[in-house]
Amino acid sequence: MDEVMKYLKDCGTFYLGTCEDGQPRVRPFGAVCVYEDKLYIVTNNTKDVYRQMLKNPKIEICGMSKGTWIRVTDEVILDERREARVVMMEENKASLSKRYTVDDNLMVVFCFTKGTATIYSFTDQPKTYTF
Repeated sequence: MDEVMKYLKDCGTFYLGTCEDGQPRVRPFGAVCVYEDKLYIVTNNTKDVYRQMLKNPKIEICGMSKGTWIRVTDEVILDERREARVVMMEENKASLSKRYTVDDNLMVVFCFTKGTATIYSFTDQPKTYTF
């Protein structure tokens, strides 16, 4: 999990894919954290991506760093606990504090339930992690 988290942080921006009525939807994300040994992402409960993940929790993340790329495939669930939002805010204060507060009734976090992360390279064999 540490290597996956470090890689996503190094990416800065990664892309999250969902599906809506059979149509792929991809958008940039940047905030991520680990809480209770699970990978978390954050969004706003007024956005389409929020509704898409509730309806179909199968998502994929893709990002690039230093000539390699990562794909994280998994299912997510909404975690409504305040403690999870606090950890997300603490780990991503610079990017999140201008948009959210922990108790604003907008900020929501999803955690990955199980999944696979693979780091690819044009020159090396892929490294796969399960969590």
